[in-house]
Amino acid sequence: MPRFFTPAEVSAHNSEADLWLSFLGRVWDVSPLMDLHKGDALLLPIMEAAGKDISSWFDSKTQDVQRYVDPLTTCERYYTPMGRFVHIPPAGPRSDWATEVAPTWWRDERYQVGLLTAKTRWIRIINTLTSQEQRLQVCSEETMAGILQRYLRYNSHARSYTWKHGSVILDMSQTLGENNVPDDDHELQHLRLDPDLFPPALLLYFNDDLTES
Repeated sequence: MPRFFTPAEVSAHNSEADLWLSFLGRVWDVSPLMDLHKGDALLLPIMEAAGKDISSWFDSKTQDVQRYVDPLTTCERYYTPMGRFVHIPPAGPRSDWATEVAPTWWRDERYQVGLLTAKTRWIRIINTLTSQEQRLQVCSEETMAGILQRYLRYNSHARSYTWKHGSVILDMSQTLGENNVPDDDHELQHLRLDPDLFPPALLLYFNDDLTES
């Protein structure tokens, strides 16, 4: 199963040495591209978009950069209002430009690291043994096993607990929705309440076994 990322996780990678982008529902780590073309002015639009979603650059049907017909030449060209970037050909023929670039970086799956979540959810994870509580932003498509993986940074023994919502044991191979953990965001917004202030609570019950970490 592919890994899902939140927009906040993508935005954290916003430097030239560690540069992520998202577009058309996918997440890309283009740091190697930045290193490969270091010093090239065509990197500037990509650098300015570091950590952001650039879906507006692309045609969702073709999965390619948007195009338009140049009114002066009546030729079809890439539409790059933010400025020409790496692998976009110049307006006219040039001796220093390779006519074929395959694959272009936005089609090169080597740069793809996962998928962008369609919806984030906040949850509260409450350790009933220690009474410690942790708020966690997760992806709605993630299984409980994926959420557990996120939580390990706060509790390295998280696998030694039984996870419940209310009195029901959660199936770790299923998502929050599949486990019937309600998503009340729409209803709370209708009531003009901030959904982030009312996240569902997941309860952790210690299994008296710390051998699994």
